[in-house]
Amino acid sequence: MADAVDLLQSLLQVNHAHYRSDEGVFTALLRQFKSDELAKPRYADPKRLLRYGFKLYSQSDEDGILQEIFRRIGTSNRTFVEFGVENGIECNTVKLLVEGWRGLWLDGSTANVAQIHTHFDAFARDGRLRAVPAFITAENINSLIEQGGVTGDIDLLSIDIDGNDYWVWQAIEVVRPRVVVIEYNSALRPPMSAVVPYDPARQWDGSNYFGASLEALVRLGRKKGYRIVGCNFGGFNAFFVHESCAGDHFLDPPTAEEHYEPPRNYYIYSEGRYPPPRPGVFVEV
Repeated sequence: MADAVDLLQSLLQVNHAHYRSDEGVFTALLRQFKSDELAKPRYADPKRLLRYGFKLYSQSDEDGILQEIFRRIGTSNRTFVEFGVENGIECNTVKLLVEGWRGLWLDGSTANVAQIHTHFDAFARDGRLRAVPAFITAENINSLIEQGGVTGDIDLLSIDIDGNDYWVWQAIEVVRPRVVVIEYNSALRPPMSAVVPYDPARQWDGSNYFGASLEALVRLGRKKGYRIVGCNFGGFNAFFVHESCAGDHFLDPPTAEEHYEPPRNYYIYSEGRYPPPRPGVFVEV
């Protein structure tokens, strides 16, 4: 195992572009690394979600993790809301859309939404997908979702806006999702409970100054009636299930310490995230 990990790290450090272009070598090494990691005792319990992860349309292993969550708790109306979808090519609800779900996509880029209207036109024409360009804030998120035709109970809410994720989730009242996927900042390890200060104009600068720690999101989720049930292998998405349907389907205890996954940005990108250009202040929550 150590040899595979050492080789992978060497390849990434020495020549990103060359080995990234050699999909066979790069993919094989990543698969071996993930297999070695998941063979560790920490991941042996079948209630832990990571072993079920796979990518079909999602950015990483979210497709498989969501499939397993809904296998355990079932579905209700198969409706989703996802924002921060970019052009829709790699997001958490494409697989569900293909499988017959319906819902709303929001993204701050009109160019991205134009691409969505091109690539996903068939789903829009049959009334199962609505894509709306909008810059999301805590102040406008409820009206945006409601104007998008979604209210009340839904099966899934997915949040990835690279900054105000915590504050926007805190503000959402117009929908009651059974499952929430939300990005966390894995550079902020438990037990740190920290979040960037709210700024309605905030945009990600490409650094690791963004979002909220997993502990902060676990505390917020608890206040809203949710328990954490897992994180993805890359260490950037956390999964929450509402207490009313979580039952004993998931690994206990529902804490950040139990479910935290470290940053494995190289599993998605050939490089990690940069430090912020200026020191950023997090607030404790």
